[in-house]
Amino acid sequence: MGRQAVEAQDTVSTATGSDQLARRVLAMVDSPVAWLGKRVRIHRLDTDGDAEWGEVMDQLAATNGLQMDFEETGSVILQWERAGVVDLVLEKGVSPDGKSNNAAPF
Repeated sequence: MGRQAVEAQDTVSTATGSDQLARRVLAMVDSPVAWLGKRVRIHRLDTDGDAEWGEVMDQLAATNGLQMDFEETGSVILQWERAGVVDLVLEKGVSPDGKSNNAAPF
């Protein structure tokens, strides 16, 4: 086994359960389908421990603009609003007409 493969295997094995769950949630939230619908359902797997699930749910609950709906099945539906034009202008530095608000660095 090559050095990179061994390092990658060590990295995977050292990730905590909450890290793995957080990555899974992030992958679901980052999907194009979730962004188009502004919602995603996070399924709780049998391998998700109570402590890890609670930690990630607490982190999500602390996120502004995120609505969480808990289902009887243990799944959670995350919903968010699309950012307004003003929010995008402030965040990205782009005016509504698509021109950059940031001066050139030179």
